[in-house]
Amino acid sequence: MQLYGSYTSPFVRHCRIVLLETELKCEFVETDAAASAQKSPSKKVPFLHDGDIQLTDSTSILKYLREKSGDTYFSDIAAYDVFCLVNTAMDACVNLFFLEKEGLTPARSDYLKRQQARVDSIFTELEQIPLPHNAPYNDMELRLGCFLAWGIYRQRFSLGEYPKLAHFLEALNNYQPFRDTAPPSL
Repeated sequence: MQLYGSYTSPFVRHCRIVLLETELKCEFVETDAAASAQKSPSKKVPFLHDGDIQLTDSTSILKYLREKSGDTYFSDIAAYDVFCLVNTAMDACVNLFFLEKEGLTPARSDYLKRQQARVDSIFTELEQIPLPHNAPYNDMELRLGCFLAWGIYRQRFSLGEYPKLAHFLEALNNYQPFRDTAPPSL
């Protein structure tokens, strides 16, 4: 089994955490945008190859890894909905990050203003949900942690206005699989 991705992607990081948690044997293959454009129809990371199985989205990869190891993947629909909410914020933030590199910012685009407003609204919602301060963490919590850590790493946002989220991330940083998958220092 091979997982393709980058060390900085929050989507890939979540998959790497699950691999550490489940102890499944898997080779990590660092992949850049050009290689992912050639090797994956989604033209993004992560993607996974396991024999005849080829998966092209982190959500399907997480489900596959959890179930392959005998674990359950989201038996709680409320947690899955929050997972999807985090994905929405993370997709918007990642897009804003890459578009800003091309000179496109919310100040110059109504569509991007709406994307930023979506992220802000989701942060307000996430600040209200109860979060644990020690392991075990479920996949919603891991996805949220990967997103928050990525945003801090890429200097996309601060958690100053969100003390519950900041406290959650601080606790999650003590979880060994989360710590072991941190991106390299900038």
